[in-house]
Amino acid sequence: MSNWKKLMGIMFLLLFVVLAACSSDSTTEGGDNSASEDDTSQEETNDTDEEEADSGEAYSFTIMANLHTPEVPNEKVLEKIEEATNTDIEIQWVPDNNYEDRLNTAFATNSLPEAVFLKNQATFIQFRDAMEDEQFWEVGQYLDEFENLSKLKENVLDNTRVNGNLYTLYQGRPLSRQGLIYRKDWADNLGLEEPTTTEEFMEMARAFTEDDPDGNGEDDTFGVTDRSDLIYGAFKTVSSWFGTPNEWGEQDGQLLPEFMFDEYKQTMEFFREMHENGYINQDFPVTSKTDQQEFFKNGTAGMYVGSMGDVGSLNNDAVAINPDVEFDVHNHIEGPDGEFGVWAIPGYGSLVMFPKSSIESEEDLKKILGFFDQLMTPEVINYAYWGIEGEHYEVIEDSAQPTDDQSLFDREVKPYQAIEIGEPETNGRYEGYFDYDVKAKSEELFKDNENYLIEDPTVPLYSETYVNDGARLQEIIIDATYQYILGQIDEAGFDDAVENWESQGGEAIIEEFNASE
Repeated sequence: MSNWKKLMGIMFLLLFVVLAACSSDSTTEGGDNSASEDDTSQEETNDTDEEEADSGEAYSFTIMANLHTPEVPNEKVLEKIEEATNTDIEIQWVPDNNYEDRLNTAFATNSLPEAVFLKNQATFIQFRDAMEDEQFWEVGQYLDEFENLSKLKENVLDNTRVNGNLYTLYQGRPLSRQGLIYRKDWADNLGLEEPTTTEEFMEMARAFTEDDPDGNGEDDTFGVTDRSDLIYGAFKTVSSWFGTPNEWGEQDGQLLPEFMFDEYKQTMEFFREMHENGYINQDFPVTSKTDQQEFFKNGTAGMYVGSMGDVGSLNNDAVAINPDVEFDVHNHIEGPDGEFGVWAIPGYGSLVMFPKSSIESEEDLKKILGFFDQLMTPEVINYAYWGIEGEHYEVIEDSAQPTDDQSLFDREVKPYQAIEIGEPETNGRYEGYFDYDVKAKSEELFKDNENYLIEDPTVPLYSETYVNDGARLQEIIIDATYQYILGQIDEAGFDDAVENWESQGGEAIIEEFNASE
């Protein structure tokens, strides 16, 4: 009996093992299929979730930009921009005084970020060869895909093209801010109206020097305050009133530099007369902008030729010295030919370019262009330019009035103005509100100037010699211009300087600019 029980036990155990094995195989086989289906379903769900997450995830990239303030701003404004554009942006702030060095180093070491602002027109020219070598993305072909980028001004875009291609987006600037700021109270004292011709300009300069405009009985005033800058000082603006071309002009079917035109010489003679008669500060070729403006603010000089927009800050400082001071601005001054013209900049301050070394795909490029497209909406650009409404500015008459706390504005907002794209006409941002009427008038005269612009025809052209040697050669002309005005050389001496310019590389510049038309 015992043996039978043992036998039955062994048989039962074997049966159990077989059934268990079969059950295990069946469960494993069926379970794998079932688990596979569940896992696939779960993976699909996860993929869908990830895709949805991707579509809502902030796009990350880096911008390199100029810092025009002493300190890097906090990110309060940046967070508003990021929230509105669904981006995560790192801004590499580089102090303006060493921006070019940092830019060149980053380019040489292949470490540029995805979006790189150029400092000015000079750095744009410097990178032209790299653009031609296709080291940066050509973006002109994409602008029509974006509602706001497609609004950028065609004439300004043309000024930034390289062989017809567009590698940058521009940061707009008024095409010409140039004009005259003058002491209206002095003019009223002497019965003078705003000058409308170069002759009347000279007469005002004389009267402000010789006729005791401040009425104190002393010989302590002169007419025009100027500085050691033939471009942004008085010379170039007065020269444009005389009809001088802007940097280059056409003569007998050929492009030639401005100093080869008679109108340039007429301007030199005009300044020479003012200098000989004491109507302009005698040491203006070595005067700083600070000292130039100090002459105007403290009541020593009565005429300031340059950016009419300077009248706001000049007035603020001047009334602290003399509460009765009264300024005015004027732009329309005709030359001997009875015409008015004013020189123009290319319409941009800075530019942003997109290195192929850091943006690997067209898809990524379009995402970054998409950010700048959103930046060109009133909501976002007002964050960048004015800050947070109610905290950094107020809206008055559909214009922005910054807070009186200038240090707060400079610390938290002003740096972000460096990333603006376009201008108010194209990006819709608020223009500034000015409770000082003369400052508001200057803004209107900027727009009026656009009807009388003298453009530089070489802006879209290229000369390798100019890029390499242009600045050095220009010093020959600058020195000769000052020497003529100061009476140190005559017309023959100036002509000799021009021939020197030609022989040291100027002839090649003329040939190259004309060949690239």
